[in-house]
Amino acid sequence: MVEEAEDHLAYPSTTNWIDEMNGMEDEEWAMVQRKGNQFVVNDQPFYVNGFNTYWLMVFAADQSTRGKVTDVFKQAASVGLTICRTWAFNDGQWRALQKSPAVYDEEVFKALDFVISEAKKYKIRLILSLTNNWDAYGGKPQYVKWGKEAGLNLTSDDDFFAHPTLKSYYKAHVKTVLNRVNTLTNITYKDDPTVFAWELMNEPRCTSDPSGDKLQEWIQEMAVFVKSVDPKHLVEIGLEGFYGPSTLNRVQYNPNTYAQQVGTDFIRNHQALGVDFASVHIYADSWISQSISDVHLQFTESWIKAHIDDAEKYLGMPVVFAEFGVSTKDPGYNVSFRDTLINTVYKTLLNSTKKGGSGGGSLLWQLFPDGTDYMDDGYAIVLSKSPSTSNIIALHSTRLALFNSKCAWKCKWGCRKKSPLEFLYNDDL
Repeated sequence: MVEEAEDHLAYPSTTNWIDEMNGMEDEEWAMVQRKGNQFVVNDQPFYVNGFNTYWLMVFAADQSTRGKVTDVFKQAASVGLTICRTWAFNDGQWRALQKSPAVYDEEVFKALDFVISEAKKYKIRLILSLTNNWDAYGGKPQYVKWGKEAGLNLTSDDDFFAHPTLKSYYKAHVKTVLNRVNTLTNITYKDDPTVFAWELMNEPRCTSDPSGDKLQEWIQEMAVFVKSVDPKHLVEIGLEGFYGPSTLNRVQYNPNTYAQQVGTDFIRNHQALGVDFASVHIYADSWISQSISDVHLQFTESWIKAHIDDAEKYLGMPVVFAEFGVSTKDPGYNVSFRDTLINTVYKTLLNSTKKGGSGGGSLLWQLFPDGTDYMDDGYAIVLSKSPSTSNIIALHSTRLALFNSKCAWKCKWGCRKKSPLEFLYNDDL
């Protein structure tokens, strides 16, 4: 399928290398696992280059937009992207998956079936997020609304994390999604290697308890619960990566002082049993200043390095920078800056990859196919309209594919592919 993708999207000769290095027959489409601070597939290291497209399920639910799901996978595969993060929830909203607690729209569930089966065709694995901290697609506020409609005395959206009834709603959703049998492939989600990982929640925050205790208890309970339903897949939390009260010596790395008051605590949260890898987001333009400046690049590099260090020293697990990007709406924005930001992320991560370190990968926010501009929040990258950005993405994919390959890992310099391997270590971008 990769070969059919538009050639002009790919870095010269890139897709051939990616096909060769990532090429897996169906019987080799194995579950991703964690081995120490690395992801592995069939005992081979698996450093990832990926992207976000959150709306795939909703687009797949409508025949008139379903083709866009195929388009985005096709274009992503053409530049070697191997992971997509997307929503496995839509709570009580337009085209809701979960119309009310434990009540599902089968047509929308079939749309999620399609997203998963289509991803597999393009050898893309999925991080599936199970709900949202924010009100987009329902999330935490919708669960609280359902609780109030059921007569519960709730005073804050953060009651989501503590009230037994709301926790039972969330657990029921987890169980329903993980036990779903895909109507197109006949594979149960919890048995499908196309799923890279389950994400507990997109960007959880609990501002009502800056100590972090309330959110920590929820993470501990839910990570273990997900593992009890599905012990095969990896689990991550969905955090932005802010340092909290348990590591006051690290809060200097936070983008602002508010970040340590939102109830999250990067190291403590990720020490919870059942959590397999760390997640971090990077939004200098939201967190520091909207106006583009070199300070954004400096922050991005130090933020990545700090979290890779912590993942290695304290957590012993990989870390994925699961959202990063820059908005075209930012004052001073230009494509050159976006390319420089992406390069900064990739080069900083590559320094970890070279050493077999904890820098497990990164996911762009966000990749869109042609003809979806009306959904753009400012961060969308349309590959066909962004040749320089496409080349940077494809080059990084190639480097990771080479590193992940058996040849790169097992025989290093002693084989005929020595020359392409040097390409991995060449700093000239």
